Amino acid sequence: MDIATVIGVIFGFCVIIGTILHEGKLSIFLNIPALAIVFGGMTCATMIHFSMKQFLGIFSLIKKTLFHKADSPQELVQNMVNYAAINRRDGALALEQEMTKIKEPFLVKGMQMLIDGQDEESIRGLLDLEIQYMEERHSMGKKILDFMGASCPSFAMVGTLIGLISMLSNMESPDEIGRGMAVALVCTFYGALFANLIFIPLGGKLGQHSKSEKLIMEMIVEGVCSIAKGDSPMAVREKIQVFISAKRREPVKAQV
Repeated sequence: MDIATVIGVIFGFCVIIGTILHEGKLSIFLNIPALAIVFGGMTCATMIHFSMKQFLGIFSLIKKTLFHKADSPQELVQNMVNYAAINRRDGALALEQEMTKIKEPFLVKGMQMLIDGQDEESIRGLLDLEIQYMEERHSMGKKILDFMGASCPSFAMVGTLIGLISMLSNMESPDEIGRGMAVALVCTFYGALFANLIFIPLGGKLGQHSKSEKLIMEMIVEGVCSIAKGDSPMAVREKIQVFISAKRREPVKAQV
């Protein structure tokens, strides 16, 4: 689980609720019509803008954002060096025993192509295509979250206008003026809160996860292709360590 996201959301709501309780009553911020306008409008707009399949996929996107666990680049470097040593010593078929230990599907695909005897060009072509479509899927997910973040304030403005129109059309009734103003202001509050605390940050976090996942995948491509060419373990290490900052690079030797 991405603990930073969870802590950020929980602490953010705690700050908002704590401020509300300090300044007044929580009940005055609970307005069902305002919630219906902001969330109902945002949901409908998202369904209109995207396909049903894309819209329903938002739940898996949020799950991925919350439970994403980035692989360790240093661990990947060590594994690649080990695979290169096994390949040079015993041949590509000997790597089949290592396949059962690999959990990353992308690495499994690359290793299987290597064991099947495919050349570097074929391996690189297929794996690069896999990376390209992964980026497109993540890009679409980020677009959906960004759209939801932009829709919340927009429909909050619609709710605000509805509240103001209701208030101005009932100037003779003080009770109606107060209710109309409450809906107007609470709509703005909901739109700003959920756009800036939930949807826009989740879209940004998904973008960061996509970049880190692409980095790992590119390291895998270079490592597998280097092994396919028959490079030494140290040559494999040097090729994929270029993806890691100099301060985080560690001396790695084959452990097989």
